[in-house]
Amino acid sequence: MKTPGKKILMAMSGGIDSSVAANILKNQGHNVIGIFLKFWHENNPAYPAAENKCCSEQSFLDAKSVCQKIGIPLYSLNYEKNFKQEIVDYFLKSYEAGETPNPCIICNKKIKLGLLIKYARELGFDLVATGHYAKTSLAINKKQKTEHAHQTIKLLTTKDKKKDQSYFLYALNQNELPHLMFPLANYIKEEVRQLAKKWQLPVIEKKESQEVCFISDATKNFLKRNLKLKTGFIKTTDGKIIGEHGGLPLYTIGQRQGININNGPYYVIKKDLAKNELIVTDDKNDAKLLNKTAVIKNVNWISGIKPLLPLKCFGRHRYRAKLERVVVTKQNTGEYLVTFKNPVRALTPGQSIVFYQPLRKFFNKDYEILGGGVMC
Repeated sequence: MKTPGKKILMAMSGGIDSSVAANILKNQGHNVIGIFLKFWHENNPAYPAAENKCCSEQSFLDAKSVCQKIGIPLYSLNYEKNFKQEIVDYFLKSYEAGETPNPCIICNKKIKLGLLIKYARELGFDLVATGHYAKTSLAINKKQKTEHAHQTIKLLTTKDKKKDQSYFLYALNQNELPHLMFPLANYIKEEVRQLAKKWQLPVIEKKESQEVCFISDATKNFLKRNLKLKTGFIKTTDGKIIGEHGGLPLYTIGQRQGININNGPYYVIKKDLAKNELIVTDDKNDAKLLNKTAVIKNVNWISGIKPLLPLKCFGRHRYRAKLERVVVTKQNTGEYLVTFKNPVRALTPGQSIVFYQPLRKFFNKDYEILGGGVMC
C-alpha cells in the first residue's frame, strides 16, 4: 500500500531487513522516524554473558549507524518489563505445562507490534513499519452500499516464499493491521541484500539470528537455569524403562537429539505429565508420530468475522512446514478441531496451526492468512 508523505514510525532492529525497509520508505518521500525497542534479557549469575539478540548494545549501535547513514532520527523505547511479563513468563509456563511455545507470535501481537502501534497512534503517526516479509491488502465488501462499504485489511504471503513471515503474524487483527506497513512485501532476500550494498548500509555483512532472541545459548540451558526440573523415567511405547530424562520441559514431540540412550536413536512420542515419564520410540516412522487431527485454542480470525464451518483451507503446523489441506470444525468446548487430509508428523502442543487460502486471481501465487490457533 503506497501512501506518499505519511509520518511513519519504523521499527529498527539493527539488521539488514529493517535497515533496507527504512531507506525504501525514506526514498518514497515519507517522514520516517526510527525506533529501537529494548526488551528483557536474562540477569542470571549462572550465565553472565546473557543478552537479548534483538536489542543488544551492538544491535542498537548498528541501528544508530544506519539511521545516521540514511538521514533519519532514532529513538528507543524500553519494553523490558512488558516483555518479561508477556513473553518470558508465558514461555516458561508453557514449557512447564508440557508445551513447546512459539514466543515470536505472542511478541508480535502484544509487544513488538501491539504496544508499538498504540504508542505510534498516541503520538500522531500514520503507520508503523517493520522489516517483516509479509504483505497487506485492502478488501471492500461489495455487497454493501459504497458509502457504507465494510473495509478490512487482509494479511497475505509475500514474494519471497522462503522468507515469508506471515505465519508469525496470524494473531493480528483489524485493530492492528490497518496501522501496519511492510516495505519488503514485494522483495526477495537477495534483492534486499543487493539494495543494502547499493546504498552502502553499515550492516551489509550482518548475519541473521534464527533462534529465540532472549536465549543466548541453548534453549535447554535456559530452561535449566529458570525452571525447577524433575528427573523421571524414559519408557518405550511398550512400557520398558530404558533410561532417565532430565526434566520433561527439555523435550518436545518428535525430538531426537538429547536422548542419549544406547541402541538409539530414539524419538519423543509423548510427555506424560501425570507420571513424569517420557515416552519414546526407536522407529522414526512410528505411526504414533503421525496424526491427522489436532485441537486448537486461542483461535484468531484476522478479518474479525468467524468463517462458515466446516472450513476447507490449507494449514501450516510449524514455520516452514509445507501447506497441508485441512478441514476446520468447531468443538462443543469452544475450541476448534483441525483435520488434515494426510497424516502430519509431530503435531506439538504449544505450536500454532495457521490457516491459508489461495487468492483466486490468475497467476497470483499468494495466499491470504485467515487466522490460526495454538495446539492443545
